[in-house]
Order: sequence, then structure tokens, then C-alpha cells
Amino acid sequence: MVTHVVRVLRASVVPAALIGLTVLAGVALGRVYAGDLLTWLVGGAAAGSVLVSVAARRLPSWLVAPVSVAAMAGWTLWSLRLAADHAELPGSLLEVTADAARNGIPRLLTAMIPVEPAPDTVLVPVVAAWLAGLAGAEVALRAGRVLLGYLPAAGLYAAALYAVGPNAEPAVGTTVAFVAVAAVGLAAPGNAVPAGGDPAADLAPRVRAAVRLRLAASATLGVAVVVGMVALLGPLVAGQVDGRPVDPRRYVEPPQVQSLDENPLIRISGWALHPEQKLLDVSTERDGAPPAPPDVAAPDDEPGAEPAAGTGGGVRIRLAVLSDYDGVTWRVGATYRNAGRILPAATPPEASTVGTVRQQITVAELSGRLLPAVATPREVSGARVAYDPASGTLIRPEGLTPGLRYEVTSAEEHPDSNLLGTANVPAGDEVARVLRVADGVPDPMRKLAAQLAEENGAPFARALAIEQFLAEHYRVVADAPSGHAYPNLGFFLFGPRNGGGQEGTSEQFAAAFAVLGRLSGLPTRVVVGFRTGGQGPVLAGDAYAWPEVLFDGLGWVPFDPLPRPNNEPRPVEEDFRPTPDDPPPSEAPAPTVEPSASPEPVAAPDGPPGQGGLSTPVLVAGGSGGLLLLVGALLLTVLAMRRSLTRSRLVQGDPGRRIAGAWQEVTDALRLAGRPVGDDLAATEVAGHARQALADAQAGGTGDGPTGSSPIDSGPTSGGPTDAPPAVDELAALLNQVGFAPAAATPDQAARAAEVATAYVTTLRAARPWWRRLLWSIHPSPLTRARARRSPR
Repeated sequence: MVTHVVRVLRASVVPAALIGLTVLAGVALGRVYAGDLLTWLVGGAAAGSVLVSVAARRLPSWLVAPVSVAAMAGWTLWSLRLAADHAELPGSLLEVTADAARNGIPRLLTAMIPVEPAPDTVLVPVVAAWLAGLAGAEVALRAGRVLLGYLPAAGLYAAALYAVGPNAEPAVGTTVAFVAVAAVGLAAPGNAVPAGGDPAADLAPRVRAAVRLRLAASATLGVAVVVGMVALLGPLVAGQVDGRPVDPRRYVEPPQVQSLDENPLIRISGWALHPEQKLLDVSTERDGAPPAPPDVAAPDDEPGAEPAAGTGGGVRIRLAVLSDYDGVTWRVGATYRNAGRILPAATPPEASTVGTVRQQITVAELSGRLLPAVATPREVSGARVAYDPASGTLIRPEGLTPGLRYEVTSAEEHPDSNLLGTANVPAGDEVARVLRVADGVPDPMRKLAAQLAEENGAPFARALAIEQFLAEHYRVVADAPSGHAYPNLGFFLFGPRNGGGQEGTSEQFAAAFAVLGRLSGLPTRVVVGFRTGGQGPVLAGDAYAWPEVLFDGLGWVPFDPLPRPNNEPRPVEEDFRPTPDDPPPSEAPAPTVEPSASPEPVAAPDGPPGQGGLSTPVLVAGGSGGLLLLVGALLLTVLAMRRSLTRSRLVQGDPGRRIAGAWQEVTDALRLAGRPVGDDLAATEVAGHARQALADAQAGGTGDGPTGSSPIDSGPTSGGPTDAPPAVDELAALLNQVGFAPAAATPDQAARAAEVATAYVTTLRAARPWWRRLLWSIHPSPLTRARARRSPR
């Protein structure tokens, strides 16, 4: 009995060592995971794989792998279900498994640290641990090659260290434990006996002694080689301990926003034109009573003053934070990482109070990937998200869909308004991004910022002066055109009031505040979001933008430069008197000499006046001819430039660029036909617009104005259209493919896009009147739009 127990204990040393080595790989990887769920799942996979091999030692070797893989499938499915319940992810087990299989590796390498154990972040470690245990057990137990059987576990451990990279402390203790467990397994007596017993047991005593002597000599030589390699390579490996390991995440592209979301500020004007469009449904709960609105949002400090538009005891739901400005476009510029249900907690400013806000949000007609939430989100359930800690904003990599419902718990910060008057603003490289002013600032804008800064020394006083100046001198209008480049802001600030200047949407107010603030030395950014009472629907008319200023110890403080309702703005000229660049000339005393009489005209020396030059008909003919030549040269130049633009769009560049160029040809053709499309429409909506425009033109209408039906919602019409309209849908599909996977486009697809665009443009041009067809090829509009697209952004 005792002998049997001893045999069992000896036989269990190597399997236990294999399980321990695989579990230690899970421990090394679990250092970047939240909680210990991953370690338990990897430990179960390690134990299950080795025990299946131990139990099946008497089965044929070809049968062990299928049995073990079947057991692995069961353990993996149970692990995925457990991880999905832990992360509170919706969906059936089949949906969860399919999604994890498709996205397991990229999401694991782009996940935010600490990584939450979710199906897509535990699938690869669990499967890898099971396969490593299976391979190691078969080699070590069935073939009797223990050291060789350690290789799968050692490879898994090295992969875990590489995946962690510099994102955790060095795994010194885990590595020492790994070496110790491996040594115990190698030192165990009888560990090299294969499954069929001692192969030398049936040999003659003399032969058996010779075989065992040879095995002992081989083992001694192997140990000597290992010791020698350790002595030679040990110092080299030890010298790399202080080196910073490579982070594999830098080789994987994190989730990206769509072009629509990169600058959501331009969507403000489109939403303002359709204020009744329902974007969200919101239900809000706060811990305690709602806080009073911050004082900084009021344009004046008089007691009982009416709050500015956008203030009040409601809720600001943040959609995007824009920190980068190049003089043309404000951009998000965020780096999003896949995150779990619990988001990394940031340290709140010292002089701010933090309240908890819980919201249940249902998406209606809001598109894109940006996920609305009250700042700053700390927990999200009901949707898979990616998170940018720098801006505190969220995206849903799969995009928003109607009916999507999620819950957000946010830490809402409220700065101490009593400290704002004396608070300073940070400076240095850490905030250089939000202090940067791009080249090309209009001179009046720079002078206005200097005037406001000169009259107000403290940072908060400067910010309040800019807010008050904008609120008192400008008007909010819903139909103001979108735009926040330097020329747009210059026209908004100083344009003629009777010509559309000095009025705009919150887009211009927020962008002007941010630029003037940076010119005054204030770190600023622009935030796009929604103002709501906290309960019920959020409409497009609730969307607006507001600026924020960064103060030491207080964090980002919002301001609201919008004017108060029913406020009649004062002319800008009353308060803005820029100092001229050159001083006026000094006044000289008026002359006292009496003016002399005008001299009599003197005739030209060659004869009477009018006889020494060219005649009037000759001058008129020469001038007219020169003008015609100039106009002709100009038209030929425009024609050549238009053809060169078309060639560069359709035949030059990579396939993705050529597909985008073909799409630009179609949109330019619609504009030339009098049926332009807005930048806020999706590609499929533009395709529907293009079908309707061609149908109207072929039916006899010129398409110069809107028809009785919506061009976007209408489908293909019967009677009249050719085969070109369905091809526009094909081009829209290719454009969407390029937007989601730019590198996936092929040259054949680019050639097909050029063919579709050329056919559509030709058909639409042929349906125009003859005189419009003549103007079509020499119209400069595509050239100016192409130049605007190439402008730095």
C-alpha cells in the first residue's frame, strides 16, 4: 500500500509541475487585468488539459488530442459565459463567442489597462493555456521528455511577459517561482519513465547496465551544457533587466473615430436647422439635490441677472472634446482604448467637489461612434466602449444604432467658484497642446485679444471679459453657415452686421472664445454636447458647443459666451477700438500763402490736343480684343485644370484615394447640376439624392430646385432612369468600405469606382440643356472645393 502511494506521488510530480508552470503564465498576464478572474480561468484550463492527458495515457496517442480539444471547447464556452456575465455584456452565448473569436487578439492588445475580463480578452489566454498544457503533457508524460515538455509552458510564459510589456512591475517573483517549479519537476525521481514503462527492463543485466550508464552520461552532459549556457548568457540577460520592454500595443492601431466624429463641431449648424429631430432619450439620477449652475456661465455678476443661454440647473451631456486647432478645423485628436465596464478613475482637482450622476441613455437618431455621457464617466454597462482618459470621452467602435441602450455612472466635478478669481493657469509642455495658436491669425482678432487681456490681468478676469464681450455684441441665429476657420471667425467677429456678420451658432461663439482665450494666454478647448433638463428626449435643438478653460487646482471650467435671451447686441465698434499699427502723422500749421491762379493750359508741342495719340475706335477694338483673348485663355486654363483634377482623382494614388476621388466627382456633378448635398449626409443618403437628381433631369426637369418629394428618402424611380443610378449605390458601398478599412480596397475596385463615376457624370451632364453643358466643363466650383479639401486641417 505504501509503495503504491509513493508511486502515485512520484507520478504526480511532473503533471503538477506542468499545471504550475501554465498557471504561472496566467499569473504573469493577469497583472494587467482587473481582478483575478483571468488567473482562475487560465488555472482551470491548465489543470483540465493536463488531467485529461493523464487520464487518457492508456488511450492511443491519436485519440488524446480530439478528446482534449472537446474538453477545451466545453471549458472555453463556460469561461466566455462567465466573463460575459462578469462584464454585463448583452447577447446570447453564440453571439458572444463569435464576437470574441473575431476580435480577441486586436481587442486584447488595444484594451485599456487594467483590462477587464471579458469574452474577447479571456478567449486567447484560455485557449493558449489549454493547448500549452496538452502539448506539454503529451511530450513529458507519454514520451518521457520532461525538459522538452516544458517548452510550451515556457513559450506561453514568455508570450505573457511580452503582452504585459512595460505596463506592470517586473515579474521577478513569478519568474523565480517558474524556475523553481521547473526544477522540482526535473528533479523528481522516475520522471523520465515513458507511458509504456522502463524500456530497458526486459534487457539482459549487462546490456541494461550499459544503457543506463549511457543515459546517465547523456544526462550529465546535458546538465553541463545547460550550466555552461547559463554562465555565458546569464550576464547578457541580466543586463537587460533594467531596460524598458517593448509595448506590443504600439504595433496595433487603436479604435478610431469616423471623419464625421473627428470634428463634430460642424454638425451644430445642421442640428440647428432641424431642432425637432430626436437624438436621444435620457433618464438622470443624482446623489442628492442638483447643484446650482456655476457662476462662470453668467455673462455678468449683477444679482438676479438672467442666466445665459445654456445655463441652468440641468445637465450638460458631453459628446466630444476638441483640443487641436490648426486655424481651419477643431479636431478631437483623442487616443481611444478598448475598455471594460469599469473605467480608470482619475484624481479630481483639489478644489472641486465631486457628485455622482447616473444616466440611462437610449439612442434614437444620433449617428457616428461618439457615445454621449456626463463628464466624467466611471462605469458603463450595456455597450462595449473605448475610452480616452485625457478627454474623458467615449466611443462605441461598432457605431451607434437606433435603440442602443446603455447606463453611465459619472463623477461630475464642480469647481469652487470662490477660488476662481485668484486661480492661475498652467503653462509648459504639458498644456502646450491647448495653448497652441496656429499661424495666420487675423490682425483684428489679435488686437481684440490684446485689448481684453490688457484691461483684465487675472486669468479668470480675462476669461470672463471674453465671455462678456461675445455675449453683449453678437447674436445667435439658427441658420448661420457652419465654419470656424480664421476667415469664418474674422467675419463673425468683425463682419458687417447687415451682411451676415456678427451672428452665428454656438459653433462660432465657442470657437471664437477658445481662440481669443489662447491669444490671451489661457489654455482652452471646445466641447460639443447637449443641454437638457435630465429627463426625457434630447432633440437636435439641444445640441450646442461651449468653451472650457484650464485652471490650476480647479481643472477644466466651462464658460458660456452665448447672449441672454431677448438681448439686443451692441455694435462692436462701441467697445473695440484697435490701436493703429503706425502713429498718425503730426499736424503741421496751415499755410498762410494765398493760392496762385491756375496756369493757362499749354498746347502740346506736336499740335493741337487730340491729334498726337491713337484714335478712339482703335483703342476700343484693341481693348475688346485683348479682353476676349484674356477671357479665352482663362476659360482654357480652367478647362485644363478641371481635366487634370479629374485625372488625378481617378487614376492617381492608392485604390482608397481613387475611390474617394470618384465620389468627389459625383458630388461635384450634383453641385454643378444644382442639386448639392450636405456634408452631414451618409454615403447611402447621397446615393439616393443622386438617383433622384438624375431621374428628375431625364424626366425633363432641370433639377434646379427641390421637388415635391424628398430626394433622400425616395428610391429608384420607374420610367426614365438608366442603369447608372444603381451603380451609384455600388460606389457608395465602396466608399463606406474605404472608410472602415482603407487598406482593403483593390485596384479593380478603384477602376470600377472610376467607371461608375464617369458614367454617372456623363449621363447627368447629357440631361442638362445645351448651354448648361457648355458651362459644365468650365465651371470653377470643383477647383475651389478641391483646394478647400487640400487645405491643412
